[in-house]
Amino acid sequence: MPTDSTITPADPESAPPGEPGETPRGRHLGLALIVIAAAQLMVVLDGTITNIALPSIQTDLDVSASNLSWIVNAYALAFGGLLLLGGRAGDLFGRRRMFRIGITVFTLASLLGGLAPNEELLIGARILQGIGASISAPTALSLIATNFPEGKLRNRAMGVYAAMAGLGSTVGLLLGGVLTDYLDWRWVFFVNIPIGIAVLAGTKILSEGERNTGRLDVPGAVTGTGGLISLVYGITRGGQDGWSDALTLTFFGAAVVLLTVFLVLQMRTTHPMLPLRLFRDRNRAGAYATMLFLGAGMFATFYFLTLYMQQILGYSPVKTGFAYLPFSFGMGIAAGISSKLVARLAPRLIAGPGLVIGAGGMFWFSTLEHGSSYFTHLMPAMFVTALGLGMSFVPMTLGAVSGVRDQDSGIASALLNTAQQVGGALGLAVLTTISTSAANDRLPQAAGTFYRAIAMKDFATVAKAGEALTHGYTTAFTVAGFLFVGGLLITLFAINAKKQEHGESAPTAHLG
Repeated sequence: MPTDSTITPADPESAPPGEPGETPRGRHLGLALIVIAAAQLMVVLDGTITNIALPSIQTDLDVSASNLSWIVNAYALAFGGLLLLGGRAGDLFGRRRMFRIGITVFTLASLLGGLAPNEELLIGARILQGIGASISAPTALSLIATNFPEGKLRNRAMGVYAAMAGLGSTVGLLLGGVLTDYLDWRWVFFVNIPIGIAVLAGTKILSEGERNTGRLDVPGAVTGTGGLISLVYGITRGGQDGWSDALTLTFFGAAVVLLTVFLVLQMRTTHPMLPLRLFRDRNRAGAYATMLFLGAGMFATFYFLTLYMQQILGYSPVKTGFAYLPFSFGMGIAAGISSKLVARLAPRLIAGPGLVIGAGGMFWFSTLEHGSSYFTHLMPAMFVTALGLGMSFVPMTLGAVSGVRDQDSGIASALLNTAQQVGGALGLAVLTTISTSAANDRLPQAAGTFYRAIAMKDFATVAKAGEALTHGYTTAFTVAGFLFVGGLLITLFAINAKKQEHGESAPTAHLG
């Protein structure tokens, strides 16, 4: 990370930082980068840190197997569904102001999450966290452009920002395990409070930047996010209460109506939250669609592997966190290699093999058994899956922002993260439903039976229920493998861009 001594002022006569339209003096740029990077780290970290704590949360708050996924999905839906609106709010009302608001909401929501006495309040806190993240994440990215002059300094700052995406995922897995094991699951939320306070204190050093004109597309945000939430809830409830259940059908109907209204609004409004013109380019549309499938598979990997390692293999939270290290190494290695290959090969020639490898890793996971070995089964499958994901993310990220107009560059990259988060939420809803149904086919109410048997020390029933749950998880991994195959088909038939002639760079999608 750059230090103050390595950064020189872009303009010696610049005004003090903090005034609209000004860039901070060179001696302040190092601190500005630390503030922005810390905020990005906190937001990305929260995508994985909670996964490790899920089994502990489930036991402590008596969360049902079908509702457990909402602790992940509530955050992803609010984050992904409002990300574009959050970025637009920063452009209109001031990036530093909205950045502060986002961090404040995120920090207070973390406090509420840590204090939550039941699943309903915890899920509510996760929604608030997602709202805070949807405001702070895009404005953090905009603040780099506002505070760092073009050229080497801005490129270096963008590199640090992008690194926080990968680092945040790894730190979240490890820190989640340590906090849950040695303190309590509530500390995976409390840990955000000192970070958030420190970031807020450091925002004094950031420049506000110029504001744009226009207005917020609030009707688009309400109908789009509401439609997604209705769809996910309908899928989750359908798997639990039946697809002909009246309330299930009501939510599906609401999803159809809301999402239809959303599309109509986006076509007719002057300042749409989702500019449909970005989908006219087949390569960009293909990149978004592929990222939707990648997000679905990646969310499933973290979610079901965590449950498998802690419930079936009996790993402690901290052991689970360290068990994910091969995943982090594989992702880092593949991302580094693919970032060099994009200047030599067309995107689909990198992402295509990556998706094949990722699907192979998922199908490898689908062969897990009740007592599978970590070193001969889990670890290599993790590494292979991570290699595939790492090879796919970089070309998809570049494809999403390649050739866009300057005024659309921010929203084009934000759309990529939106596709990942929304794809993850929808995929996890579908895969959780499939997993629960498959497990219950083997043993009615498998998850509930598993926990009751543990409480009663009925180890024969624990083993039987564990086998049923394992069957559910492996069924979900099989479907996730086919999701990667779907992404592969989109990549092969929709993406025909050539190699990146000028080595364009773009912010990476969140890897957690």
